Amino acid sequence: MRAEFARQLLAWFERHARDLPWRRRRTPYRVWLAEIMLQQTQVETVIPYYERFLARFPTVESLARAPLADVLKLWEGLGYYARARNLHAAAWQIVDGYGGQIPDTFEALLELPGVGLYTAGAVASIAFGRAVLAVDGNVRRVLSRAFEVREDVTRSATQRQLRELAADLLPRERPGLFNEALMELGAVVCTPRNPRCDECPLNEYCRARALDVVDALPVKRKRAPTPHYQVAAAVTTRADGRVLLAQRNTDDMLGGMWEFPGGKREDGETLPECLVREMREELDVTVEVGERLTVVEHAYTHFRMTLHAFRCRLLDGEPRCLDCADFRWALPAEMAEFPMSVADRKVMQTLIAGSGLDVGR
Repeated sequence: MRAEFARQLLAWFERHARDLPWRRRRTPYRVWLAEIMLQQTQVETVIPYYERFLARFPTVESLARAPLADVLKLWEGLGYYARARNLHAAAWQIVDGYGGQIPDTFEALLELPGVGLYTAGAVASIAFGRAVLAVDGNVRRVLSRAFEVREDVTRSATQRQLRELAADLLPRERPGLFNEALMELGAVVCTPRNPRCDECPLNEYCRARALDVVDALPVKRKRAPTPHYQVAAAVTTRADGRVLLAQRNTDDMLGGMWEFPGGKREDGETLPECLVREMREELDVTVEVGERLTVVEHAYTHFRMTLHAFRCRLLDGEPRCLDCADFRWALPAEMAEFPMSVADRKVMQTLIAGSGLDVGR
């Protein structure tokens, strides 16, 4: 079964594989970059970012030499910004420790920032032909259905079981294509909802299909309700038209990105009270909170937030970073150059659209 399983899967992949930019030329750098960008992000979203990134940073050396701010700016809107910081750090490590060559073993790849078991396996197998596994969520779904695995796939024991199944199937020849094919099958045929079982090259082996339990697999524990936070941000403007921006600490969520400073409302606080406290804690200043400029709804992976941006005026103190990496008084025309999150970018756009300020257009 093992040889026939692989043969039919590879034959299907050769006929039906999507034409994706990173498949047109599988250099180690292109494969590594794609795998980092594809972590928890849809292919359709990644493609334009990938193409722009390659145009700006065509080699690992050019990526390593670039300022982190440039990397974050190009990543803006793609989310999971730790990936960009890790990518930049890994580029430095590759240039410094490997002479600019992506390491070609699973073990060495695991040493790079931002590279885990799946990414190391994908790069090692696809770029270098190493016979190692690359098991992502798509692969786990395919295997749990094909072999009727009824245990919770979020448990480490079940994931070990699925890796053992994948290891037994992995061919010594063309392991990278096999890994890609399994991922592709999960992405376009063996989908979470409404799988196209009649088109599946492995349907004769699929125990879930035979037992009519495809929709019940894979088994996953129910997620806890997604927290929803109320967040306040200060749009503090000086008489000269400059607006106060703060840079988030590198180790924080969205580390290295610029924002309108503020933070999460605590129990019992009003939003203005929250903002006054946050500005003292973050920048050691006292602000007067004025009218609400805009409200932005935004969802992250593990929480949702409602961001309330208020016009503010500096009452006392000069900004200094108590809980931030840096700060700037920026003109509206300069703000587009700062890497910002999607939510803060929306606040900036509202500020410019409604202020009549000169933005250099």
